[in-house]
Amino acid sequence: MKKTELNGPGIPSEARMKLGPVACIECLQQIPCNPCEEACPRGAITVGKEITGLPVLDENKCNGCGICMTRCPGLAIFSLDATYSDQTALVSFPYEYVPLPIKGQKVACTDRMGQYVTDGVVHQVRTAKTFDHTAIVTVEIPKEYVMEVRFINRRFAVEQEVGADE
Repeated sequence: MKKTELNGPGIPSEARMKLGPVACIECLQQIPCNPCEEACPRGAITVGKEITGLPVLDENKCNGCGICMTRCPGLAIFSLDATYSDQTALVSFPYEYVPLPIKGQKVACTDRMGQYVTDGVVHQVRTAKTFDHTAIVTVEIPKEYVMEVRFINRRFAVEQEVGADE
């Protein structure tokens, strides 16, 4: 597992990553925002009285449920599961585009800057009325990229879908 260049109070430790799904909060801007804190049913995220503080993850309380992902207006929260299998990990992220990718679809996975990292497979696409039009997409990727993959190349996903209809 490669180490992320990000270092903040919402990034889970390597030890926590070995225990199962966990949130990864890559919010590094001190802006007035706290929906993630209010959304977490386990109290695992704290912004505090100063609403411009960075979200702090209590990794011992977090179970990686992902509720916070759908509430973050900055799309800066992910769920990581480095324990999925011996070779692969799962990365879940908010997705607000159409069409949605399809379970089983091979996709190009990108980093937080949109640069290609590795190929992955769509493991799950979750939608719910309570998600407020934000889907949660989960991709299965080689385990060594769990701290890098944060999205998929939408054009690649669309090309795959269009190509299937031809």
